[in-house]
Amino acid sequence: MIDLHYWPTPNGKKLTIQLEECGMDYAVIYCEIGSGSQFAEEFLRISPNNRMPAIVDHDPRDSGGPLSVFESGACMMYIAEKTGQFGGRNLREKWEVYQWVMWQMANQGPKTGERGHFARLKDSQGDQSYALRRFNDELHRLYGVMNNRLYDRRYLAGDIYTIADMACYPWSCGWEAQGIDINEFKYVRRWLHELGERPALQKGMEVGSDLTQDYSKLSEAEISHIRTLLYNKRATPAPHTCTSTRAP
Repeated sequence: MIDLHYWPTPNGKKLTIQLEECGMDYAVIYCEIGSGSQFAEEFLRISPNNRMPAIVDHDPRDSGGPLSVFESGACMMYIAEKTGQFGGRNLREKWEVYQWVMWQMANQGPKTGERGHFARLKDSQGDQSYALRRFNDELHRLYGVMNNRLYDRRYLAGDIYTIADMACYPWSCGWEAQGIDINEFKYVRRWLHELGERPALQKGMEVGSDLTQDYSKLSEAEISHIRTLLYNKRATPAPHTCTSTRAP
C-alpha cells in the first residue's frame, strides 16, 4: 500500500494518474496547501521542501520498513521501478523517459506556474507586463518543444506510453487558460486527445476534483491569506544552532 500526500494540482495529478494506470492500491492523504497543511511537522519529515505530492511506500522491495519519497518526478520514477511499468522496457528507453520527466520538472511545470502566478496578480503588485511577456513567450516555446517532439512520435518517449506523458499531461490539458492556441501545435493536440481518452488517466484526473478552489469566488482577504502561505517564503531556521568551533 502506498500513501499519497496529495492536493488536486497538476503535480498531484501526475501521481494519481500513474497509480491508476498501474492499478495500485493507494490511500490519499489530502494536504490542503491553502490552509498550510504542508508545513505540519509530520509532513516535513516526509517532504522537507514543504511541497506535495509525496509518497510513503509501506511495502518497499527491500523489506526495510516504510520508505518515503518527495518531489513528484522522483515519486514517479520510484513507482515505475517498483512496478516495472511505464518506465521504459530497456536501458535506452528508460533514460529517454527519465529525460522527459526531468524536462517537465525543470521547464514545463515551473514556467507554467510562474505564468499563472503573474497572470493572477495582474497589476495588484505593480506592473507585471514584462513578467507576463517573459513567461507567455517561454510557455509558447515549450509547447513548441513538445510539438516538435511529437510530430514523428506517438508519445514523448517514443512508441510507448510512459510516465513522461503522465507527467506532462496535467500541465498541458489546461492550454486554454494558459493563453495557448492549441491549433498552433497540432501534434500536441493529437497527443492530448489520445491521452484524454484513457480511462485510468480520466480517473486519476478526477481525484479530489471537488476540492479545487475557484479563486474568483474568494474575498480579497482569503486570497491574501493563501498568498502568504504559498509565496514569498524565506528560509526556516535550522532547529539547533551549532556551538562547535570546529569547521563542519
